[in-house]
Parts: sequence; C-alpha cells; structure tokens
Amino acid sequence: MSDRGKNHGQDRDVAARTLVVRRVDLNRVAPEVSRAVREMDVAVNEAGLEPQLVELVKVRVSQINRCAYCLDMHTKDALAAGERPQRLFALSAWHEAPFYTDRERAALAWAEAVTRCPEGVPDEVYEDARAHFAERELAFVTLAVIAINSWNRLAVSFRTPAGTYRPDLA
Repeated sequence: MSDRGKNHGQDRDVAARTLVVRRVDLNRVAPEVSRAVREMDVAVNEAGLEPQLVELVKVRVSQINRCAYCLDMHTKDALAAGERPQRLFALSAWHEAPFYTDRERAALAWAEAVTRCPEGVPDEVYEDARAHFAERELAFVTLAVIAINSWNRLAVSFRTPAGTYRPDLA
C-alpha cells in the first residue's frame, strides 16, 4: 500500500481529536449553498486553465484566509494532480522562491490582490496578469479566487474540521 493509502486513517483520527467543533453542517442544512459555490468550481474546471495553477491559487488564498479545511483539501488535490511538495511548502513565500513560472506568479499576485480587495487591485498587478492571461482566462482565474474565498468563508465561519478530505472520494 502506498503512503497515501496509509494516511487516511490518520486523517480521521486527527479530525476526531481536533479542537474545532463544527458549528453547522452546511451540506445537511443547506445543500443549495454548497451547490451554488460548486457551480463556480465547475465553470473554472471547464475553462481550460492548468489544474496545477488553479490548485496553487486555491492553496494561496486559503493560506491568506487561514482556512484549515481548504488547505487540507487543496494541498491533497495539488499533490494528487502532480504538484511538487517543495512548491507547496514555499507557497506562502512565493515572491522569494524560484519554483514558480511567471504565469503562476501573475496568478498568485492577482489572487492575493483580489482576496484583499478592500485594499484595491493595483494597476501593476492587473497589467502583469494581463501579460500572462487572455481576458477570458483572467476572468476564470478571478472566478477561481472568488470561489475559494467563498469556500474559505463558509468553512471558517461554520468551523468545518480539517483532516478528513480524501481526493480519491471527491
């Protein structure tokens, strides 16, 4: 059995010991909410963006929003999609790390600016993003940022416990 297969029981144990107590089981009480946000994910997945780029964006936004559930999910999804652990480990310091392409850097800068929208999205971040993404692509990168911000806010607000997500069951 691979190391990934051995880890699943440990994930359930971690979730059982967590200090986080779920406030609301959204899928039970309001599945329409999850479906609505999931529709954004479907649109992003069908847009033709590189899956690893989308996962990097989801992980980075989840780091900013301190969403343990989404970090657990999207680091696992990124690894399952072939992402290198080193790039995930260094993602919070992507500005200084040499492991990312210019296109990924533009997407990460855009994701940070859109996530911190009350601070505004600087023109130079937009210009860099446009240098690497067609308008349609940038619209879907933005939708990916909006979707993961929505998931983060739901998971953080309702205290969805991290540690139970399995990519093979998604």
